[in-house]
Amino acid sequence: MKKINLAISGCLGRMGQQLIKSSKNNKNFKLAALTENRAISKKIAGIKLDINTEQAFKKTDVIIDFTVPNCTLDILKIASKLKKRVVIGTTGFTQKEEALIKKFSKNIPILKAGNMSLGVNLLMYLTEIASKSLNDEYLSKVFEVHHKHKKDYPSGTALMLGKGIADGKNKNFYNLMGKKFLNKKSFPYGKKINFNSIRKGEIIGEHEVTFSSGKEIIKLNHEAYDRALYSDGALTAAKWLISKKPGLYSMRDLLNFK
Repeated sequence: MKKINLAISGCLGRMGQQLIKSSKNNKNFKLAALTENRAISKKIAGIKLDINTEQAFKKTDVIIDFTVPNCTLDILKIASKLKKRVVIGTTGFTQKEEALIKKFSKNIPILKAGNMSLGVNLLMYLTEIASKSLNDEYLSKVFEVHHKHKKDYPSGTALMLGKGIADGKNKNFYNLMGKKFLNKKSFPYGKKINFNSIRKGEIIGEHEVTFSSGKEIIKLNHEAYDRALYSDGALTAAKWLISKKPGLYSMRDLLNFK
């Protein structure tokens, strides 16, 4: 089988470094480009770091992007022009930016996920089922913990889980989004979905969805112990995306959850 030429944007970030490591151990891929959004005179794995340009991505088949929203959108402009596939692990997009991603997906295949883990995507699926099964007496909230370096909150995964709750109720997520707390010891349920984010230490990721009727509590949770599970998931997504037509896909599509 011919190897897939891979580009990793945000290559100096935590996930970028992990992706480089995982791709070296994956026989399906060949590292073709490593980029950052600024010029850096450095080589990693024998590849000279480049900035995000058409020239940098010209010889790649797929780009994996774990950066920040404005950088991701710049990459999508280039990828759309070159007809390159893109796997997006970046989080923190606004509604307007989400709409732009959808627009780009009409031209190229894009897989976007707030979390690339199989377990987390299963958790989202179970969250949707639970939300659909429970009546309106049950209020819900989402709790997440990440390392102190993570800037955005709630995490992309927490927002995915919130969307799972909304989808289960067949309601618009943005209309159901409640308050967003940071580093609170406890936080309340509400008529809308409240979020609490903890930033401390070097924790890779913990997420919990809670439903309460006042008479009982139902908890669904996931803990990540190794960052490689995200990079392995992203590489699985990149391989899967190679055979797809233009469109906006998710890990749910890859895992064939109905």
